[in-house]
Order: sequence, then C-alpha cells, then structure tokens
Amino acid sequence: MGAVKTKRMPRAVREQQMLDAAVRTFGSRGYMVASMDEIAELAGVSKPLVYLYLNSKEDLFTACIRREARALTEAVRAGARPGLPADRQLWSGLAAFFTHTARHPDGWAVLHLQARTHGEVFAAEVAAMRAEIVAFVTQLILAAAREAHRDPDLREAEVAGLAEALVGAAESLADWANVTPGVTARQAATTLMNFAWAGLGDLMAGRHWTPPADGGDADVPEPQSEVTAPVR
Repeated sequence: MGAVKTKRMPRAVREQQMLDAAVRTFGSRGYMVASMDEIAELAGVSKPLVYLYLNSKEDLFTACIRREARALTEAVRAGARPGLPADRQLWSGLAAFFTHTARHPDGWAVLHLQARTHGEVFAAEVAAMRAEIVAFVTQLILAAAREAHRDPDLREAEVAGLAEALVGAAESLADWANVTPGVTARQAATTLMNFAWAGLGDLMAGRHWTPPADGGDADVPEPQSEVTAPVR
C-alpha cells in the first residue's frame, strides 16, 4: 500500500491551524509544560512542519500572543460603537470584552497569565496590547465627559487613571468569570458597569470628589513607641 498523503492546504490556513492548537495547549497546559509534540499532534501535522512554519517554541508562543492580542483589541474597538450615549458605549465595549474572553478562555489565559509570567519579551507584547486598550478607553471616557459638561479643559491625565483602573478591574473580573460556573459575559459586564458607572457618571456631570485639604490623615494617630509592660 502507498503512503497516506496529507491533504494539501494553503500555508496561511495551515499556520492558523497550528496557532489554534498552540493557543489551546499553552492556555490549558501552560507555556513551560506544553510541548511541540503535543501541539503538532493536536494540529494534525508533523513536529518538523511546526518548526518549519514557526521556527521555535518561543516564536510560536509570540505568534499566539500577537494573534490573540489583535483579536481582543479588535473586538473591544468594534464593540464600543461611536455615536451611542456614553454609558452605552462603555457598556457595549465591556460586553464585547467579556464576550470575547469567555468565548476564548485559552486565548485569554495566554494573554493574561502565561505571557506575563514567562519573560520580559512575552510580557512586553501583552503590555503593548494593554496600552492600546487603555488609550482607547481613555479617549472614549474623555470625549464623553467633555461633551457631557462642556469642559474642553478636562485633564487627560485624570481620565487616563480611571481608564487604567477600569481595564485592571475588567481583567480581574474576566479571570473570575472564566472559572466561576454560571457567570455569563453579560453578568460580568453588568457587574463592572454597576461598580464603575456611578463614579464615571459623576465625572460626566462635572462632579468630582476631592480629598480633604489636610490630606485626610489628620485623624490618624501618630505611631507610638513600644512600651514593655512591667513584670509582676
């Protein structure tokens, strides 16, 4: 009998097949444990072919990070549709974020857990994606707030801090939602909206909370030196 021939397909399609297998393996097994053998087997190709296409385990992992980062960023941008009221824009962006991370839990694990803990090069790839999302959220909040209370001088630095906090909260909530049975993307987005929008709503209306003039620590007692109790 003759050898069974592997069905030929375009290189780009075959490469995506390998990346799909790699994301599943890295996301579920972890970068250090995952092997090229099991990735090749899952993809239905030979290990030499994986090396031919993607050079090394490190290059394969980097390709996975870049693909998943691009997909997540595009999902968030597409979700936050311009022209909607500020709360609807934020809601639709958050819903898109949680929907994507719920549908692609291995991809999210690659981005938020594996890439951040296995070297500066991998972490830098994720940091670039995160910076893009934070910048996008910053502009979204800034434009809505300026429009809401007609304040063209609203400081971007202040809003950037809010965007950082919001993105950080979304990341943590996505981790929790993906391991908690019964929590849907809609529920996760609703939770974060209820947590964040009260404060953001005040910002939109020009109402700012400010710390007391004395820094808020006037009532904090001074530390006292340790006194040894007398021996009885």
